[in-house]
Amino acid sequence: MESPTPPVIILTGASRGIGLAIAHYLLRAPASARVIGIARTLAPLQDLRAQYGENFEFVCGDISQPSVGREALSKAVTKFGCLSAVIVNHGVLDPVQRVSEANPQELRALFAVNFFSAFELVAGAIPELRKAHGRVVFVSSVAAITAFQGWGAYGASKAAMNHLNLTLAAEEPDLISIAVDPGVIDTQMQQDIREKHGQAMGPVHKGFLGLKESGKLLRPEQPGHVIARLALSAGQELSGKFLIWDTEELAAYQD
Repeated sequence: MESPTPPVIILTGASRGIGLAIAHYLLRAPASARVIGIARTLAPLQDLRAQYGENFEFVCGDISQPSVGREALSKAVTKFGCLSAVIVNHGVLDPVQRVSEANPQELRALFAVNFFSAFELVAGAIPELRKAHGRVVFVSSVAAITAFQGWGAYGASKAAMNHLNLTLAAEEPDLISIAVDPGVIDTQMQQDIREKHGQAMGPVHKGFLGLKESGKLLRPEQPGHVIARLALSAGQELSGKFLIWDTEELAAYQD
């Protein structure tokens, strides 16, 4: 009897925070997936390769450059023979600016990273995902549906991502697509919020400071493991939905 083919997953933002937690979960048993990681920082990608060997491939580069996503797709097919899922985990918060002070060029750069790169990667992956009846998991944000002062560009990019998720569910019945709000995690982004963006964010900034001071920030592994499990086994009933990582609807994917 042949053993089942291991899942093959492209993971963006794989070098730190929630992406790194997802990578470790997928690569370890019992998941034992094959992962193609994308990130801009080389050393953590090399560390993953050293730890997991040929089960981990990577592309080091700026995901806003279409060639980076195309290289990852090519590695999935040529190295592992298929593609089971794509996890869109990358994103940037800057520029944090009020609408009246926004720099249009910086807004375009944010959308190039947060939305258009995701669109291009997923669109390119669809032919292989159709063959596998595969999955797309978008790491979204509550900012997609809630306004935070200074976060207009970031929130709009996540709202666009959520709509892409809805569109995939409508257009691709052989795929399962879900967007997940991972909550407020103890990552570099939160450190930047605390240290760099106080003035631009206004009064809401105090709430983010309080989460750190009270120890209420999540560990990356908490939502990361849920997202990894969704990439491996999310059911069709979830397709098109935007859900918080610890909602009761995702209880089956939680620790």
